[in-house]
Amino acid sequence: MITELKQYTAKEICEGFVYNELEGKGLFGLNGKLTIQPEYQRNYIYAESKRDEAVIESMLKNYPLGLIYFNKTDGGQLEVLDGQQRITSIGRFVTSKFAIKMNGMEQYFSGLAKNQQDTILNTTLLVYECEGEEEEIKEWFKTINIVGVPLNEQEKLNAIFSGPFVTLAKEKFSNSMNANLSKWTTYVKGNVKRQEILERALQWVSQSDDVSGYMSQHRYDTNIKELETYFTTVIDWVSSVFSDVEPEMCGLEWGRMYELYHKNAYNPAKVSERVQALMADDFVKDKRGIFEYVLGGEVDKSLLNIRLFEPSVIKSVYAKQTQDAKAAGTSNCPICAACDNNNRTKIWDLKEMDADHVTAWSRGGATDISNCQMLCKTHNRAKGNR
Repeated sequence: MITELKQYTAKEICEGFVYNELEGKGLFGLNGKLTIQPEYQRNYIYAESKRDEAVIESMLKNYPLGLIYFNKTDGGQLEVLDGQQRITSIGRFVTSKFAIKMNGMEQYFSGLAKNQQDTILNTTLLVYECEGEEEEIKEWFKTINIVGVPLNEQEKLNAIFSGPFVTLAKEKFSNSMNANLSKWTTYVKGNVKRQEILERALQWVSQSDDVSGYMSQHRYDTNIKELETYFTTVIDWVSSVFSDVEPEMCGLEWGRMYELYHKNAYNPAKVSERVQALMADDFVKDKRGIFEYVLGGEVDKSLLNIRLFEPSVIKSVYAKQTQDAKAAGTSNCPICAACDNNNRTKIWDLKEMDADHVTAWSRGGATDISNCQMLCKTHNRAKGNR
């Protein structure tokens, strides 16, 4: 990769600056010669953390902003490789898109004193212009950290596999103004601007946490129909099965659950009844597991992390059963005592036994001393929900 160090003033960079308020993108500068937001760049995020104000304050104090990198394309145009957030902040301020606090008052660029405006516009930006093959440029971009905000994995993948597919996918899943976002974020956790909704959509459709293969395969697709349809199908399936919306739903592995359970028939009214009962059950420690527990036919209790018997209860029940068993000359495991084998009189050590619900929790049995019995480990594991 060939690099050449150049200097530009902020005024030159901001000539022809265009900012898309809906998408949070600073698109062009240098009178149209510079693309500030190429396909592989992340969305503008500085405004969320007030870093945009810090950029302007640094300029007013003549603090250096750090090196910026441009990529020179085959046609002689330039695109921002590193520095998009800083440049967009400068362009937004100069075009009065936001204000900074000065002496306790909000000040827009147009309201600054002439010498302060000149300080900003005449700030020199040190820029390395880079030329190289696409793989070189993308590999360099992948390693860049932007003022303490490192690229996350999906932002890196968007850079590596930039093309029509990524462009369309970002327009759909990385747009904070998308009317569907409110419904999506009921079930999907993530920051839309940091590509986290897009990442989840890709994981669902590819049925894998590693979406690089799917992105490589579809890089030059001119539509995202499969991605969009699959994501919408999963969301619609969840909302049709579960008529109640609970906070614990957000961020669950709905794509995986869709593949496992979408062919099953469910009665939404009965599903709702069971979900509400389980949500209100104090013995259920993991409320997030309720939804898959219900989908799976209420078989896998490990999803709920059911509250176990307290150690004091276990010791008390063991002592009572053992005392009674020795007096009767039988095993302290009730099932062993009822069997006709060598264990019918065996007294098991505490470590050889498990606490068991006499009436199974799944059938309404409480997790308290009145519903506790000790069984040998073999019989407890064979008992299940009987």
